[in-house]
Amino acid sequence: MRRKIPGTDLLVAFETAARHQSFTRAAEELSLTQSAVCRKISALEDYLGMQLFNRVKKRVSLSGSGQIYARQVRENLKRIEHDTLSLMAHRSAGRVLELAVIPTFATRWLIPRLVDFQKCCPGITLDLTTRNEPFMFIDTPFDAAIHFGDPTWPGAVTEYLFGEEMVPVCKPVLLGGRPSIEPSELEEMPLLHQSSRPDAWREWFEIAGLNNVNAMGGSRYEIFAMLVEAAKAGLGVALMPRFFVLSEIASGELAVPCPYVLHNQRSYYLVYPEDKPESESLRAFCGWLRAQAKSYLETEMSARRVEDGAPNAAARDE
Repeated sequence: MRRKIPGTDLLVAFETAARHQSFTRAAEELSLTQSAVCRKISALEDYLGMQLFNRVKKRVSLSGSGQIYARQVRENLKRIEHDTLSLMAHRSAGRVLELAVIPTFATRWLIPRLVDFQKCCPGITLDLTTRNEPFMFIDTPFDAAIHFGDPTWPGAVTEYLFGEEMVPVCKPVLLGGRPSIEPSELEEMPLLHQSSRPDAWREWFEIAGLNNVNAMGGSRYEIFAMLVEAAKAGLGVALMPRFFVLSEIASGELAVPCPYVLHNQRSYYLVYPEDKPESESLRAFCGWLRAQAKSYLETEMSARRVEDGAPNAAARDE
C-alpha cells in the first residue's frame, strides 16, 4: 500500500520557512529562489488540504495547524538525519553504539574515561545523547542508557554501577582562610540548588543536626554541570555528588566546608533492552563499563575526604 507521505523536499522547505517565519530567508538557506519555496509550500498545502501559513500582504505566519505540523516535521526530519548519519557510520555492522546519558555524569565521569575505551575497543564508535528520564527502547535508536534513580525500567535490564554521596563545595575564598566552618554558618551563605532536587539542602542540614533551617532560598540550576561552574565562580555553596567534583577538590579550586555527607538512596545504573540480542559491540561496552565502575569504587571512593567520626546517615528519598 502506498504511504500517504508528502515529498521530503516539500517538508524541508516547510520546516525551514516555519523556522524563519519567512519564505525569503528559507530560500536563502536552501539556495533556492523565493518563488520555488512558495511553490513547494503551496504544493504541500494542496497535498494536506489545509493552510499552513497565514499570508497578510508580504508577511507570513504559521497557522494553528502549521504550528503543530512544524514541530512534528522538525522532530521527524531530525530523526531521519540522525538515522542517515548512523547508517553512514556503518551502524549496520554494529560498530556504532547509541548511548543515552545523564548530562553531567557524561561530562564529569564517562567522557574522561573514553580514551581507555577507545584503546580497548578501537573499532567501536559511541554516540552520546542526553536523556534524564526512562524511555521505551523500542521507540528510540538507543542501544543502552546510563540511569540515575531506582533499579526499575520497563522492558530493560538494569545493572548497578555505584551510589552517590553529596557534599557541599564552594570556592575557598568564601571560607575566609579557614579549612572548614560549622554547618550553622552555611545558613548565612548563598545556597546553590539543582532544580530536580529541591529538598537536598534541607536533608543535608538535618543530617548536620539543624532541623529548622530555611534551605529553599538561593539560585537554581537545571544540571549539575552548571552548579559546578557557579560554585567555581564564587556564587555560593553547591551541594554536589562528590565524584563530579573530585578534580576540583584535589586541585584546591573547590573546598568542602563541612564534613557531613548526604547519602542518596538512588544510584547509577547501566540499562539495556531485555528482549534485544546484545551485539558484540554492546557486550564489549558493558564489560568495559562494569570494570570502570568497579575500579572507581575500589579507588576513588576509598579516598573520601570526610573527617573521622562524621555522620553517615542515609537521606530520605528526594
